[in-house]
Amino acid sequence: MSTEIKSLNEECGVFGVWGTPDAANLTYFGLHALQHRGQEGAGITANNAGNLSSERGLGLLADVFRDPRRLERLQGTAAVGHVRYATAGNHGLENIQPLEFNFSDAQFALAHNGNLTNAMTLRGDLEKAGAIFHASSDSEILMHLIRRSQAPTLQEQVKAALQEIHGGFAYLLLTNDRLFAALDPNGLRPLVVGELPTGGIVVCSETCALDAVGATFIRDVQPGELLTIDDSGLKIDHYTTETQLAICSMEYIYFARPDSNIYGVNVHSARKRMGAQLAKEQPVDADIVVGVPNSSLSAASGYAEASGLPYEMGLIKNQYSARTFIQPTQELRERGVRMKLSAVKGVVAGQRVILIDDSIVRGTTSRQIVKLLKDAGAKSVHLRIASPPLKYPCFYGIDIQTTKELIAAQESIAEMRQSLGVDSLGFLSEQGVIDAVGLRTSAPYGGLCMAYFNGDYPTPLYDYQAEYDEEIRQAKRQ
Repeated sequence: MSTEIKSLNEECGVFGVWGTPDAANLTYFGLHALQHRGQEGAGITANNAGNLSSERGLGLLADVFRDPRRLERLQGTAAVGHVRYATAGNHGLENIQPLEFNFSDAQFALAHNGNLTNAMTLRGDLEKAGAIFHASSDSEILMHLIRRSQAPTLQEQVKAALQEIHGGFAYLLLTNDRLFAALDPNGLRPLVVGELPTGGIVVCSETCALDAVGATFIRDVQPGELLTIDDSGLKIDHYTTETQLAICSMEYIYFARPDSNIYGVNVHSARKRMGAQLAKEQPVDADIVVGVPNSSLSAASGYAEASGLPYEMGLIKNQYSARTFIQPTQELRERGVRMKLSAVKGVVAGQRVILIDDSIVRGTTSRQIVKLLKDAGAKSVHLRIASPPLKYPCFYGIDIQTTKELIAAQESIAEMRQSLGVDSLGFLSEQGVIDAVGLRTSAPYGGLCMAYFNGDYPTPLYDYQAEYDEEIRQAKRQ
């Protein structure tokens, strides 16, 4: 539960395809487009005439499949793949997905993006009943529930299992003769369907992966849906009709790739609107607008346009540096920021700079970037954040499961301004995010999960509730 927060660690990316001769290769390209969703491990399982075989490993997709023979071994007309950032469970090879299950009568490969809120209870019950778990992640639970179901058909068994799990999940389940895809009742994690020019069907986390393999977008998977894809095509069913859209707001703010569309909204355009709204809500008398590369560049351009100030490249990102949040110690993370970013002295020297970032988690990176700009001669740095203050943990698949390291949960805006070393600090309002995304829905918060900002979770927290309540009690005492 109280994992140390390295930053906003992304979730995972899933990709599945049915009905194309080069299924594993397409899955590789699709996962490459989803690499931003997880860099810790990758795997692909292929279905060759009803026989499943897998290749998995730790590290980036290109490292796992550096030896071309690994992909060549994965023959077949259907496949599922996964890129992972650990959200629950350990970081070992046994947790790299797809998880493969070989039974006497069937084979399954399971890929999961998200986090279950009742996983500990379910796992305890299953172990008491004799279940043996191989991995420490919560993804294995669904398979146990499917196999223990007394329902007469596999379709009904999958539905029954999905009704028992709670939290955020997008599942792909490859069997000997079909591919299932399922989304949680709130649609917390994104999942889309596309069609290949050859007629094959693709299901994956983001539309950017459809584009990467030349698939045409068909539809977003809706909350509570169970899709079945086999040689007769795509069938859409529901395992529950008790649904309410609450897609993770951080998908639009930070996680998803800017060229992806989620529920009909382009991510770059939404971020640009967030920036424009931020300029209205938090104006500054300054000279230039600078975005933190790369995830804040869309918001920065929106802020600059709305404020009439020049948008300048005041920070350059080294495209070859490792991600700072993976560094194990604070000192290495801080050094990592300087390896990753450089201030452009010729642009920022003597200027009053508005620095745009998408979010603040611990504040370590922000502090370093502000120092970079001031060391480069910036006259003043005004930090503007294109989201509200992050104050609450996430239990649906993002690695923020304690408030202890969230700077906005520990300090007021005035205190944060001081500790970050900025001349002023302002955040986008909750309504600003909701309006900027602009989903056409009557669901609360415009169809977004805003729990990070306001603590209003769209589902019960189940196994996490007691610990969360205790943490909130302690925070109030301080």
